[in-house]
Amino acid sequence: MRAVAGPRLEAQRRKRCVPGARRTGTAGRTGPAQGPPGAPAGPRERGRDTNGESPAMQHKARKFATRSKVVATAAALTAVGAGVAGAVSASADTPAAAPVAAVASVKAKATTTSTHLTVDAATDAAEAALKAARKEGQRVTVAVVDRDGNTVVTLRGDGAGPQSYESAIKKAYTAVSWNAPTSQLVERLASAPTLKDIPGTLFLAGGAPVAYGSAPIAGIGVAGAPSGDLDEKFARAGVAALGDGR
Repeated sequence: MRAVAGPRLEAQRRKRCVPGARRTGTAGRTGPAQGPPGAPAGPRERGRDTNGESPAMQHKARKFATRSKVVATAAALTAVGAGVAGAVSASADTPAAAPVAAVASVKAKATTTSTHLTVDAATDAAEAALKAARKEGQRVTVAVVDRDGNTVVTLRGDGAGPQSYESAIKKAYTAVSWNAPTSQLVERLASAPTLKDIPGTLFLAGGAPVAYGSAPIAGIGVAGAPSGDLDEKFARAGVAALGDGR
């Protein structure tokens, strides 16, 4: 004989059949009720993709991934910079190799030492020559050259002619070149007239050599006086101020 279900049992059956109600599967998991194909999604299915993530969660995931890439790139650049700095520091700490001598030291016999007139001594000599010319009312220019013929000092007296500057230098150059007063060298032209063709020389009286021992170390030239004899007289006064000479 079949029993008739009561009102309470009928209410429980209806409750199980309500759409959207949660049900328990065979594995004990619960989920939303599945409706027929094409039916609208339930309130718990709206706003989610196939993985069950909402748009807000997807945005957070993409943002976190971007930050992770930035941090990884910065760490890689830092490591590369540290490696370069270490290489530079290592190369800086490495002592440079000593340069190899290109030429061996020469023997003492292969060199020579020469004596030169100091600038102060050359200035004293030029001033002494100019002073001697002033005493006699002569307007001259005085020049002092070294053993190599380089000009060391020149003094142009007040009112000295424009030609006196070059003439004084050439007389001093000629005197130191032959280690003789230019007045004597003029006499040599009779037997050797081509001497006057040597560049930078002037065979006129007015030049006197300065010797240290027997070797010439400088020459004093004076130009501008009415005669070469006066020029040479003043040049000798400059030599005498040095305490040595002829």
